[in-house]
Amino acid sequence: MYKVLLAVDTNEDRSTLAAEAVANLPGEIEVVLLNVFEEFNVTDGDARIDSSELYDEDDLPESVTAAEGVLEAAGIDPVTRREHGEPTEVILSVAEEIDADSIAVSGRKRSPAGKAIFGSVTQSLLLSADRPVIVATSD
Repeated sequence: MYKVLLAVDTNEDRSTLAAEAVANLPGEIEVVLLNVFEEFNVTDGDARIDSSELYDEDDLPESVTAAEGVLEAAGIDPVTRREHGEPTEVILSVAEEIDADSIAVSGRKRSPAGKAIFGSVTQSLLLSADRPVIVATSD
């Protein structure tokens, strides 16, 4: 059976798009659906907020529920996980841990300058992954 790690962010449209792409893969597939709560640290004078204080493993965004619905409608029962950390690192680590055959994500269009300034999880995965990366896009 072909195992896919489907990594989704908090955008429902992109998550649904990626789930549809995975659901349309040929043959029998097993899906691990992953959402990463991005690590951050904000300091303003004496006030400090750390993402670990806000992270709740069970508080799944609607985008995860939407992706689950698409997969379940296609007869796929995903294993759902939520992790905390730097998205690219976590996705690659989970892919290794579960021995995924491929990683699926949804990309969004950004200019080269936008990628350089804001970074791109999809771009980082394409450059760093040791397995195929499926990128679903709307155009």
